[in-house]
Amino acid sequence: MASAETPPQLCHKFHHASELVGRRWTGAIIYVLLRARCRFATLREAIPDITDRMLSERLQELEQEGIVERTVVPDTPVRVEYALTEKGRALVRTFDALSQWADAWIKLDKPSPKPSPSHTASSRHSRPKRGLPKDMSRTSRRSIS
Repeated sequence: MASAETPPQLCHKFHHASELVGRRWTGAIIYVLLRARCRFATLREAIPDITDRMLSERLQELEQEGIVERTVVPDTPVRVEYALTEKGRALVRTFDALSQWADAWIKLDKPSPKPSPSHTASSRHSRPKRGLPKDMSRTSRRSIS
């Protein structure tokens, strides 16, 4: 604990680590990869609302930091899998502690169920058209508004 005369100082290693792991989506990616080696599509499916671009950027950052390894599996078709390195797996206790803290302190409303892809596609085509028919005169358009 710092005295009144000596202000506390930020540990630069801690700051770098918390900024790295605390970036949007990074924690979710590590959380999923702590459970299994995954392909890109599996990660995208496991993490709601992440875009392909953001997932790709975060995976590249984690790979540059030595936390994630990218493996090309020379099958037909070629597969790319992502897994945590030893450095990444060393985060397991940190993530376990954060999970326990979240279970104890974070209260969430039940998320609303997302519509199924088939429902979304069909509702898109059956949605009523907006606006007035093109054959209506300007006068009749003004009188309706």
